[in-house]
Amino acid sequence: MSMAAAVALPLAGNATNMPFKAEKKEASLPIGFAGYTFAKYDLDKSIEMMKRLNVLNLSVKDFHLPLNSTQAQANTVMDKFKAAGINVYAVGVIYMKSQEAVDQAFEYAKRVGVNMIVGVPNYELLDYTEQKVKDTGIRMAIHNHGPEDKLYPGPGQVYERIANRDIRMGLCLDIGHATRAGVDPVKAVKQYKDRLFDMHIKDVSLKAQDGKAIEVGRGVIDFEELVEALNKIKFTGFSSIEYEKDMTDSLAGMAESIGYFRGVINCVG
Repeated sequence: MSMAAAVALPLAGNATNMPFKAEKKEASLPIGFAGYTFAKYDLDKSIEMMKRLNVLNLSVKDFHLPLNSTQAQANTVMDKFKAAGINVYAVGVIYMKSQEAVDQAFEYAKRVGVNMIVGVPNYELLDYTEQKVKDTGIRMAIHNHGPEDKLYPGPGQVYERIANRDIRMGLCLDIGHATRAGVDPVKAVKQYKDRLFDMHIKDVSLKAQDGKAIEVGRGVIDFEELVEALNKIKFTGFSSIEYEKDMTDSLAGMAESIGYFRGVINCVG
């Protein structure tokens, strides 16, 4: 039986007669949410769901705080997150198709008060983006979007374009999209470990372009091997759930995904 399967099984017999006391272990990998998870919910509902699920790290998206927001608007939203005990650790995903869009993304990150953008800059903007990273100290984690994405279908297309750039330019590895693009996310974690800044955690039904979003643990991704790889490279970023199934009624699926992923983390140790 796999470790993850063992997590899901109830204890047999009378638990009061067990000869040992289970100890709660601290998770070795902090869990967060990718903001797109809450695309169908307003800010207050999103905060309520995060608190209910006890996942309090977030990469905020522009539907909760517009890219052209004022500092006062940003402060209002950030105050709500802080009051709820939520740590906003990044902004994005943000698409950048012009220098103005790059400028806007970095100004947005400054207003929010984070040191990382999860973004998708066009190839011709990478030099300009790198200069903004150098000027501001804000890291750029480029996100892969699967076989439909002409720019960055897999993590390799990101890495080959940032490997010789400023070390603050890196990768947000979306393991679901990588899998659909024919890339083993476990191998990607090991191969691109020096530039791995952020993780988007999801599961998919197939290792093919037609793979659909599904609850974590029900699909084709091996999460035990993934967690082992993240531990081996001593990953220090967030592993953020990006739940994309049943997005207007997603709480149960989100809870299942988080519970499974936490269980794997605790079993792998």
